[in-house]
Parts: sequence; structure tokens; C-alpha cells
Amino acid sequence: MKQAKALGISRGSVYSLPRPVSAADLAIMRRMDELHLDYPFAGSRMLRDLLALEGIKTGRLHVATLMKRMAIEAIYRKPNTSKPMPGHKIYPYLLRNLPVTKPDQVWATDITYVPMAHGFVYLVAVIDWFSRRVLSHRNVSTTLRQPAFEFKLGFSAFGLAG
Repeated sequence: MKQAKALGISRGSVYSLPRPVSAADLAIMRRMDELHLDYPFAGSRMLRDLLALEGIKTGRLHVATLMKRMAIEAIYRKPNTSKPMPGHKIYPYLLRNLPVTKPDQVWATDITYVPMAHGFVYLVAVIDWFSRRVLSHRNVSTTLRQPAFEFKLGFSAFGLAG
């Protein structure tokens, strides 16, 4: 790399440029993008199999490489999503020694998101612990600006104040 020093440029700028993507890979990537929209949960193995069904023979590692290049990945539940952040207060569990013996004694609520073709929506539910009955549920838009109003509607169906 004496030449780089002689020219007064860094050695890192001398490395070869990345090769352009071949036309065959572009066609595969275009089809992978369409398949990813139809099957967002598909990983490299499933995409390889879907491509093979269409007569496009390619290996799983090549599909994985193209997925990385396209910045797409399968949608799936990631681990450790419920770990608390350091510094957040941990509240005591008030129901530890409470026997639940009748309906309407203890309710629980949960919120989760449901992936859709274009984005996702939140699903919110209120459940009675004793009867395991769903008291109220709503699909909430992704803005989360309406859940209090929608819960009031859900609670009012049971004659309860929200």
C-alpha cells in the first residue's frame, strides 16, 4: 500500500467497490419482495421453498443474503420482550394470597398487537378471572389515542363506569 501513501490517501479508500447486483438476483429479489408482502412471517427457508415451487432454484443461504441486502426479515415474536428496564419501579403483586371465588371479583386486562397486511392494530381485552369470560375487547388503531373512550363503551355494556 505504498501507492496509497504516495498519493496521500487512506488505505481504506483503496478497497475494491462492491459488485453490482446481477439481473438474475434482481429478478429473485423482486419476487422475494412480493412474497414477503404476502407472507411476512416467512424466513429464508420458507422463501426458498416458495421460490422453488415457482421454478426458481436457489439456496437458503443465498436467499438469506438477499434478504439482508433488501433489509427484510421474518416477523415473529422476539424473546425477552417483558424484561423490565433498569430504574423502573416494580409494583407489588396484590393478588398473591387472594382466593378468587366469585365472578366480578378480579378482572384482568391485556393489550397486544396483531400484524396486518399494512401495519398493525392493537387488541385490548378485559377478562373476568373467575369465569374466564371476556368482558370487553376492542381493536384499537395504532395511534392509541382512542382506547379510554372505547373502553368506556365496553364497560358501559355491563352497567359499569369506565
